[in-house]
Amino acid sequence: MTALPPLAPDILPGGVRSRYLENINGLRVHLLEAGDPTKPMILLLHGFPEIAYSWRHLIPGLAAAGYYVVAPDARGYGRTTGSAQGYDIDLAEFSILNLVRDAASVVAALGRSHVDLLAGHDYGASTAAACALIRPDIFHRLALMSAPFGGPPELLAVPKPSPDPALAALDPPRKHYHWYYSTRPAAADMDHSPQGLAAFMRAYFHQKSADWPGNHPHPLAAWSAEELAKLPGYYVMPLEATMPEAVAPFMPATEAAWLTDAELTVYVEEYARTGFQGGLNSYRVRTAGHLARDLSTFAGRTIDVPSCFYSGASDWGTYQKAGDFEAMQQRVCTDMRDVALIPGAGHWIQQEQPAALLNHLLAFLER
Repeated sequence: MTALPPLAPDILPGGVRSRYLENINGLRVHLLEAGDPTKPMILLLHGFPEIAYSWRHLIPGLAAAGYYVVAPDARGYGRTTGSAQGYDIDLAEFSILNLVRDAASVVAALGRSHVDLLAGHDYGASTAAACALIRPDIFHRLALMSAPFGGPPELLAVPKPSPDPALAALDPPRKHYHWYYSTRPAAADMDHSPQGLAAFMRAYFHQKSADWPGNHPHPLAAWSAEELAKLPGYYVMPLEATMPEAVAPFMPATEAAWLTDAELTVYVEEYARTGFQGGLNSYRVRTAGHLARDLSTFAGRTIDVPSCFYSGASDWGTYQKAGDFEAMQQRVCTDMRDVALIPGAGHWIQQEQPAALLNHLLAFLER
């Protein structure tokens, strides 16, 4: 198989470089970087369905502030290669502990003993939280975005069951996207979206953004079908719908100011080549109980490094797991220094409102 070249410079902001690191926990890791490699380091971890490119608006500002900024494509995503392919694989390599090892290995390969800030968005926030929980000696500050961390489960805790049987009994019947994403057909549903990959991804990004007027997030009272049914259809889906079918009615007529057609094309070309299964394997780790099992090893531990949490004011991700947002602030992160729900942003905070996010991050770093 011919090695993929780095991303073309003409699609990246000025000063942002694309290159590879070899032999990173079994991977050839593609990353974006900017700034002076001798300066304090910031590591940025993306979520689903994104790639390192999702940090493109934020990287130059952090580098201009005097930091060396690194954003890798995660295991199973983008131009990072070497992970197992397909559905019928051993999910151990996508375990949260192995993702922590991936992040720590990137840091070591760059000749660093630690990073000054680890920031994660969406599932990248889950990885970042685990990194700070397990290896605070490497990850000295933590910024979580769009996905609060409610702490490791107790050693003897009973895993949360699938809500799908109760959701299916509602009128209209529904299903939870975590469990849909964990099914065998989910990747093919999106790889071969009937409306075309570009239209599917545009609709998906749009509906989870502040541009869609239906996003009015608020706390949920419990992990119950009745409460979960309050979530939009991209989280709690129509029972018989695929994700492309669920978001199709919300396809915007024009490009977004924060995601132009040219920028969307970068995502489309990457996912057309890789497919979605690599990213979906992390959902399978969660729904199969592997994530809770691995984190329960650290039951009772807290995140004690300086921390912050940022999300869009229109992002349901803040509240989709009842109680996590509050637990993170009150118990789990013992040195939580800043929490902000940024106006004008939905789920894609680093793309929708990068200037506001940059201001918060720099203020946090300067404290």
